[in-house]
Amino acid sequence: MIDTAVTFAAPAKLNLFLRVLAREADGYHGVETLYCLVDLADTLRAERRDGRGVTIDVTGADVGPAEQNLAVRGAAAVLTATGDRFGVHLTLTKKIPVQAGLGGGSSDTAAALLAVNRLAANAVPRHELLQFAARLGSDVPFFLSGALLALGWGHGERLLRLPPLPAAPALLLSPATKVATAEAYGWVDAARQSSGRRGALALDLDALSRWGDIGRMAGNDFESPVFGRHPEIRSAFEALVGTHPLVCRMSGSGSTLFAVYRSTRDRDDARMMLGRKHGAVTATETLTSPLA
Repeated sequence: MIDTAVTFAAPAKLNLFLRVLAREADGYHGVETLYCLVDLADTLRAERRDGRGVTIDVTGADVGPAEQNLAVRGAAAVLTATGDRFGVHLTLTKKIPVQAGLGGGSSDTAAALLAVNRLAANAVPRHELLQFAARLGSDVPFFLSGALLALGWGHGERLLRLPPLPAAPALLLSPATKVATAEAYGWVDAARQSSGRRGALALDLDALSRWGDIGRMAGNDFESPVFGRHPEIRSAFEALVGTHPLVCRMSGSGSTLFAVYRSTRDRDDARMMLGRKHGAVTATETLTSPLA
């Protein structure tokens, strides 16, 4: 029996560390990062419709015109690959902040690929879906992979799936300031004009199983240039560090900051301390199993 409507959760990610490597001939940068999923999620529903093409309704955030939406493009890619035998309507409910470094748009895109392929009776093999994902965006392959924790290299298309870390309570602090990813890469390049090529580090996989070790190795190459241009984000980061988490970083190119705590009580105390002075504060938890 072919499904006529399916619903997928599209969770947010944290970059527990993020290194920006060399700018390559195609103009894009390589990265080295540790992805981790949290339980904050958008919801994407896909319905079969008569006719052709993809339509979308979005609630909860302004994500721009439909023709530029990556989830729409992902859905269209699957329809094309399966012969455009039907149309699709997407209903996207946004809870992940936009332009925040949490990968909401990429997660929505992965959900659209999976959902429309389900409507097409999974006609597109998984390895081909991963190729679609890699073409659509650097974080999309991770979200499509089903991994809860993974090392990513290149443009995010090279992944090493890892066992999930122990579930840990976390806070997301989202300043009002938004950071465009392309601008942030430009700032990194400007800061490195005289510093030469940046190489990858040797990583101890055993250390990636413990929050304490991750706290010691965590870092994000976007932080310095973003903090330098947006002192309000730096102030928010300093306030979050002051709550004494195990790990505290900016996710992706920002502007959302995250902190991981030893206990729910520590997390909740930190939330009370922060209030809303530096931006919206959201309680979440890292995932040890996929969202339903």
